[in-house]
Amino acid sequence: MQRHERLEQDVKIALSDIIMHEVKEKSVTGLISVTDVKITPDQKYATVYVSIFGKCNKDKVVEALTKAKGFIKKELGRRVRMRNMPEITFKLDNSMEYGEHMDRVIKEVIEKDNMNK
Repeated sequence: MQRHERLEQDVKIALSDIIMHEVKEKSVTGLISVTDVKITPDQKYATVYVSIFGKCNKDKVVEALTKAKGFIKKELGRRVRMRNMPEITFKLDNSMEYGEHMDRVIKEVIEKDNMNK
């Protein structure tokens, strides 16, 4: 694994722990999973993709994470050694929901196909 990929993985693990155990924002509810982290080669910017499970307003959770960004960056700096502490942007990752939706569609098509036989 290359150094940059290892750094992204380390940041992903640290952010997952910080979000799950350290962020005390009331809007941060539901099960939040950091699915991916992309850091620019100059380490100035990081895009953090999160999946949110549960019956909550997902946009509000992303907004709350963005508000807690200063705290999150400070904690990240304590846990991961980096040349520059990147500016973090949180983005909602809907790939899990999309995958579940596709599973349902495929099952429906298979059931219809079996009924027509």
